[in-house]
Amino acid sequence: MKIAVFPGSFDPFTLAHKDLVDRALPLFDKIYIAIGVNSSKKGLLDFETRKKAITAVYKDESKVIVETFSGLTVDYCKKVNARYILRGLRNSTDLDFENAIAQNNLVLAPEIETFFLLSKADKSYISSTIVRDILLHGGSVETLVPREVLTFINSQL
Repeated sequence: MKIAVFPGSFDPFTLAHKDLVDRALPLFDKIYIAIGVNSSKKGLLDFETRKKAITAVYKDESKVIVETFSGLTVDYCKKVNARYILRGLRNSTDLDFENAIAQNNLVLAPEIETFFLLSKADKSYISSTIVRDILLHGGSVETLVPREVLTFINSQL
């Protein structure tokens, strides 16, 4: 089985994240959307709410599993027998940052490859950070997050 892990904070899960997962589905037999738990960070949504929201997005897709994890991504990959890490690239800044992480992951676990998917132009401007900022200033994020996630955001704010 070709199993991939798509790790991130997903605070919140955006349409850009969804686009990457949707485009990766034909490439893999199973994709774990792995929400990294960092207890020192206070997020917009708590980890359980993020998990529920993303699970709602993929409720009809058996190839997607949503979990939380802590520690190294490569250790989580080994736990779920994933040989691939899925990452999205919006721009050259993302490439520089993600390349360094991918190279270190290869040192830690040479059997696990990182796959990069380029963001589509119509999604490349979306980031969780920007979504949180818009929300904190009372703006609308209807065009930036999946409808299911918006329901969870509205219930938290």
